[in-house]
Amino acid sequence: MLSRFITMLILLLVVTSLVQAAEAGRIVFVAGQVHVSSRALVLGDAIQEGDEIATGADGYAYLKTVDNGFLILRPGTRARIAAYHVDQKNPANTRVKLELLSGVARSISGEAVKAARQNFRFNTPVAAIGVRGTDFTVFTDQETSRVAVISGGVIVSGFSGGCGPEGGGPCEGGFSRELFANQLNHILQIQRGQIVPQLLPSNGLSPDLSAPPRSDEPSVKAASGVDPVKLGANDLILDPKKTTGLLNITNVPLRPTVVVPVVAVVPVVVAPSSPEILWGRWEAVASLPADAPVLDKLKNGTYDPATVIGSFAISRVSNSALVLPKEGHAAFSLAGSEAYTQVAGQAPTVAQIADSRLDIDFFLRAFSTTLKVVSPGAQVDIFAQGDVTLKGELVSNIVQSNATVKGYLGGANAQEAGYVFKSIDQPALSAFGATKWSR
Repeated sequence: MLSRFITMLILLLVVTSLVQAAEAGRIVFVAGQVHVSSRALVLGDAIQEGDEIATGADGYAYLKTVDNGFLILRPGTRARIAAYHVDQKNPANTRVKLELLSGVARSISGEAVKAARQNFRFNTPVAAIGVRGTDFTVFTDQETSRVAVISGGVIVSGFSGGCGPEGGGPCEGGFSRELFANQLNHILQIQRGQIVPQLLPSNGLSPDLSAPPRSDEPSVKAASGVDPVKLGANDLILDPKKTTGLLNITNVPLRPTVVVPVVAVVPVVVAPSSPEILWGRWEAVASLPADAPVLDKLKNGTYDPATVIGSFAISRVSNSALVLPKEGHAAFSLAGSEAYTQVAGQAPTVAQIADSRLDIDFFLRAFSTTLKVVSPGAQVDIFAQGDVTLKGELVSNIVQSNATVKGYLGGANAQEAGYVFKSIDQPALSAFGATKWSR
């Protein structure tokens, strides 16, 4: 009886492990050295929950998930499928968790993730990433993570307080930051020990520079007229002319459920539109140079004369279509920032912004704002009140503020805002920076 009980217990454990290890997706493209555990991956291989995939110095792997998304691993990358449970009937039960241990990966959300974004988590060693949209790339090592958005948006937070690597879904709160595809040429970066992710220009920091994509990666926009938002289960875009180092797809026996049509890609270049409110560094700060592209735009006549506060200049397009509401209040959320603290006699230190708030009273044509500028070992609390002019300018009142603030409202119905600031009441420790807001 005892031996029979042990046998049945072992069978039960085996069955349980098989149930738990659900299939997350299949490999639809592989090049170079790619392994899961000690086994080399080949085209058509299934990837299970719990599998860790590693690419060599020349390795690329495209995993098409069971809900028609993609996880793309570039050279020198390690990633783990922590969970991929899809419940099509009840999306609230869907749980998806990916872990990028090192290297560069691109995540394109599948149908189940889009239906249950609140249950998607993409972890790195130092950050938790949730999605507001569908397509982003990440670089990470053990100390630093950088996120760039291709389509849609992400929300990023460091591990602290109630946000831990063991959790699921996005970490939202005063210390998280969002990044959207329309924030051109910017990334979110977070380093071990930082409280809040930092919005930085992507110059030299883009994940694509750490491990460039192949030209046959799934395209953001295909010349054949396919809408990238509508890419379906079998719409992986590959270039058949670039076969060096690739598996010969026509000669590899695929399992019946895996279909990989081959479509040639013709790159489409989309010219970025200029933002209505524009700010940037007019001088080098810390290790970052002046924002030459921003300064060029401010000089080309499209924008009003710039206002300079601290190391930042800000302006708004000369032909703004802004129409101010005549009444009501509006609460804005921080959509981007760059800030520094500075001890008297020392160089500025990169800082993050936390606990941010911007409120507008359109009837009184007044604004109020508060934020914390936080760097290692230092914190400066900023508060300011002031007027909103008929032209939508934000001008602080020195009597009611501990910082000089100058900025603008923008958009057809004052949907966005931006301002630059510099503290004025702490000569031994000051803070300055620039912010972008939306509602």
